[in-house]
Amino acid sequence: MPSPEAPQGDALLSIPQVIAELDVPRSTFYRWRQLRKGPKAIKLPNGEVRIRRSEMDRWVSSMEDAA
Repeated sequence: MPSPEAPQGDALLSIPQVIAELDVPRSTFYRWRQLRKGPKAIKLPNGEVRIRRSEMDRWVSSMEDAA
């Protein structure tokens, strides 16, 4: 059962999926994370990082507003 805060079907994207979609180098994504300028991330118990699809879409929309 999905968590109450995640819409049903809200996919968790891996870092390779995110950087491929944004077409940015891995180092850029990690710099954004360090500066807290990227999309909000989830760190799983195994140490892997995931980005919710809804958060990715929200973040990209916010970049459009800022442009």
